[in-house]
Amino acid sequence: MMPRVAVIGAGLIGRSWSIVFARAGWDVALFDAAADAIEPACAMVAGGLAELKDHGLIDDAKAAAKRVRISSSLADALDGAGFVQENTAETMDCKRAVFAELDRLATPDAILASSTSTIVASLFTESLEGRHRCLVAHPVNPPHLVPLVEIVGAPWTAPETIAKTKTIYQSLGQVPIVVKHEVEGFILNRLQAVLLSEAFRLVEDGYVTPQDLDKTLKDGLGLRWSFMGPFETIELNAPGGIADYCRRYGPSLSRLSAADSSIYDGEKLNRILAQWGETPRPEQIAARMRWRDRRLTALKLHIRSQPTG
Repeated sequence: MMPRVAVIGAGLIGRSWSIVFARAGWDVALFDAAADAIEPACAMVAGGLAELKDHGLIDDAKAAAKRVRISSSLADALDGAGFVQENTAETMDCKRAVFAELDRLATPDAILASSTSTIVASLFTESLEGRHRCLVAHPVNPPHLVPLVEIVGAPWTAPETIAKTKTIYQSLGQVPIVVKHEVEGFILNRLQAVLLSEAFRLVEDGYVTPQDLDKTLKDGLGLRWSFMGPFETIELNAPGGIADYCRRYGPSLSRLSAADSSIYDGEKLNRILAQWGETPRPEQIAARMRWRDRRLTALKLHIRSQPTG
């Protein structure tokens, strides 16, 4: 018997999650309180799967689409589901009401995951009997094409719930990360918020046009960031790795960002370096730089091959 997921909410995110689970072989029960939204959503799921097939990213789109069924009620969707992916309105009242129903109706061992973008789970699960199985699993839109998932437990979420959830998303081909403590907006949106705020400020203050600001990302930072994160990027931008980079550029970075300069030095930096691992030797850095350059070359060729506009 294939694993079954209940996808609650058939909007953009719910439809995309249905594609993720269906292409991985799960049976998907799709439910939305707006009954007239379900059939169009299923058609869009089938279309998304067909497009993946056209690009060689799935073998049998029709078989995957058949694994997605319309549920007539919340109880029907939850029947037999071992995992629940909630994608309803981004309001506290809605989350509390929906999770109260999910906790009441879902099988006792089902994991209840919310796709919320900013609301921490402790704000809408505290009073639930099954709060130990509730967490946030925040995707990036659309999750069937962008694999990151932020797993954020409440203080009472059971460790085994987090571990099992991570394993499930990995089996789906997603890239889960675990946020160790609740923080509003989680990791991706907090990074995005800072970048967007500075982008707006630079344009509004007349330093650059919005078009050139976008080029700065898509033809500059974004190329490396598409396959390397900021720590790996700076490790390859100084002969002695991250610590060397921080010695060279930490003062100017903190001045430009109004950040506390101590984050680039001393004990705070040492704690990050301890988590990052051993500083690579110069020859290792040189080898990784060659790898980086090969990836950038391949990316450049791919971009050149795509239609513009």
